[in-house]
Amino acid sequence: MPIDLDALRRHAVSRTLFAPTGLSNAIERLGFVQADPIRAPARAQDLTLRHRVRDYRAGDLERRYPRLQIEEDFFINYGFLPRATQALMHPRTPAGAWPRARRAQAEAVLDFVRERGVVHPREVDAHFQHGRARNWFGGSSRASTQLLDAMHYRGQLRVARRDGGTRCYAARDSHAAAENPEHALDTLVDVLVAKYAPLPSASLNYLTRLLAGAAPQWAGLRRAAQLRARARLAHATVDGIDWYWPAGEKPASWRQAPDDAVRLLAPFDPLVWDRHRFELLWGWAYRFEAYTPAPKRIRGYYALPLLWRDQVIGWGNLVQRDGQLNAELGYVAGKAPRDAAFRRGLDEELGRIEWFLQPR
Repeated sequence: MPIDLDALRRHAVSRTLFAPTGLSNAIERLGFVQADPIRAPARAQDLTLRHRVRDYRAGDLERRYPRLQIEEDFFINYGFLPRATQALMHPRTPAGAWPRARRAQAEAVLDFVRERGVVHPREVDAHFQHGRARNWFGGSSRASTQLLDAMHYRGQLRVARRDGGTRCYAARDSHAAAENPEHALDTLVDVLVAKYAPLPSASLNYLTRLLAGAAPQWAGLRRAAQLRARARLAHATVDGIDWYWPAGEKPASWRQAPDDAVRLLAPFDPLVWDRHRFELLWGWAYRFEAYTPAPKRIRGYYALPLLWRDQVIGWGNLVQRDGQLNAELGYVAGKAPRDAAFRRGLDEELGRIEWFLQPR
C-alpha cells in the first residue's frame, strides 16, 4: 500500500504510545527521556513516562533512579538514558581544554567526592568555598555547582541520586574509548531515529548535528554517519519530502482506526518534540512558551499538546491548587469537538492526571 501523510501520522502515534510497561522497559524502549525542572503540573520526564509506564506517579523516576540501570547525562539535551547508551558517548573530549588552575580545582573536588562517596553540591561549596560565578544565561550561581556540572559532562562524575530535586554526585568509573567510533555513532543515531521516527529529512539532519553535544570527540564523523543512516533506514517520499524510519517498520500498515483516548502530552514528548515534524503532521505550529514573556505568549506558560485519536487538536494549561486540578484548554479549530467520545475521553484523561499527581 502507498504511504501517505495519514499513514505517517498514525505510525508516529502508535509506535511511541506503546502499551504501558515497566519503568525500565519504557526507558529502554524510548531510548532517552528528556528532563526539565518546571512542574506545571509535573516535570516533563514524569509527564512523558505516565503514558508509557503502568501505574506511574509523579516522582517515581527520581525515587527509583538509584536502583535502575540508567544514568542522567547530556544526549541531544539533558535527560535519562540506559547505561549502555550513555557509555557510548564517553570518554568525552570537549573542544575547550581546561586551564591548569581549573583542572587542579576539578581534581581536588574529585578526590573529595571519592572520599565521601556521594556528595550534595552544598557540601562541596562549604568545603571549598568557590564563591559565585556568571552562568550561561547571564545570571550568577554557585561556582561549585557549575564545576560539578562540568565534571559530570566530562564523565568524571555521575548522578547517584537526587535530594529534593538537587543532583547528588559520585565519582564515575572511567570507560575505554570505543574501538569503533563509526559503529558507536551509528548506534547513537539509531537511538534517536527509534525515538522520533518517522522523521522528515531535515529533522534527521538536525538530530545528527545535535550529537555534537553528546560526543564532541566525533564531530568530524557526523556527516558520514548521516549518510550511512540514510542508506540503512527505510524511507519514502511523501508530498515531496523524504521521510525515514527504522528498517522493518511498515507505516502503511497503520491504517486502522485509532482509539478514542485523549492525551495531554509533555512539551518534550517524543510525539511533539520535533516542531518541524509536528507542523508537517498536524498542520499548525506548537511552541514552548515558558521562557517567552507573558504578554507575548499565544497558548500559555506550559501548554500541553492535546492529542485525540491521531490528531493534535489543541492544548491545555494545567494547574493544581489545594489538591484540585484546574484545566484551561484551547483548540486549533476555536472550539472543542462536539463528539461525546471526546468529552468522555477528556474526562478520563483529567482523572488519570489527578491520580498521577497524588503522592505515593
